[in-house]
Amino acid sequence: MSNLRRLQVIDSHTGGEPTRVVVGGAPEFAGRTPSEIRELLQSDHDWVRSACILEPRGHEAIVGAYLSEPTLDDCVAGVLFFNNVGYLNGCVHGTIGLAVTLAHLGRIGPGVHKVEAPTGVLSVEVTGHGEVTVQNVRSYRYQKNVPVHVPGYAEVLGDIAWGGNWFFLVEAGTHIDINITNLDKLTQFSEAIRDSLVKAGITGEDGGEIDHIEVFGPPMNPAQADSKNFVLCPGGAYDRSPCGTGTSAKLACLHADGKLRPGDIWRQAGILDTVFIGSIEESAKGGILPTIKGSAFITAESELIIDDADPFQHGIV
Repeated sequence: MSNLRRLQVIDSHTGGEPTRVVVGGAPEFAGRTPSEIRELLQSDHDWVRSACILEPRGHEAIVGAYLSEPTLDDCVAGVLFFNNVGYLNGCVHGTIGLAVTLAHLGRIGPGVHKVEAPTGVLSVEVTGHGEVTVQNVRSYRYQKNVPVHVPGYAEVLGDIAWGGNWFFLVEAGTHIDINITNLDKLTQFSEAIRDSLVKAGITGEDGGEIDHIEVFGPPMNPAQADSKNFVLCPGGAYDRSPCGTGTSAKLACLHADGKLRPGDIWRQAGILDTVFIGSIEESAKGGILPTIKGSAFITAESELIIDDADPFQHGIV
């Protein structure tokens, strides 16, 4: 007789990018911070991530969120994020998805709430109809116009910026068009950049891996957006949304160049032409405190069944 393990999950999408929140059935770690839980999951319980995200239950675009009790009194929840290859520093689209999930569960209502994450405390404002505004962690540009030789594309210039993850931001220019019909070319271009950064030893501050590549260009419709991007995430999947941490990094670069001030609005379109609305406050520590507004919608409530007789019980690795 086989043994069954069950995980309860709630799925949503934010601007087209899916989030799967684990709300029951996973190991619990009372009194542990999201950073500590991430380490415990990674070392001893990685099956939670792989069973949720990998085929046959998931796919490469899903970002998973482990929901925990907060350790800080002023927070309503704790969360950490993971994807098809590992664990993320931060995820703003996932935080928007988490907020609508908590509202769906009746754990929060309209208003401002705080969420504890590995990158710090995030402020989320729920305004109804799936709309959520997230004040992300301090974001900043680390280096400007960093050259990297990319085989097949000659020299590429990009900015290195932190928005909750490390990004290399490249203007598409003559390299490639930001269009959904160019997904394969955009993916190949971005993967070539990421590989070249690794080979050249180019990193974020303190040696942080630059695991996100953001290629940007003019929007499809200037009346709806100020820019359009393609973001390649760790694991080779592209972000279906405009990418919240990527938009934060973009806002930090714009501010550093004197092109964005407090009170200004930046409308960032993603590859599907969904839009995040960005604004900033200046941080006393340098850089900015970005605010990202987007919408998410619940798509499913599910129970994942993990049978120990199943050769792919923890996903197809």
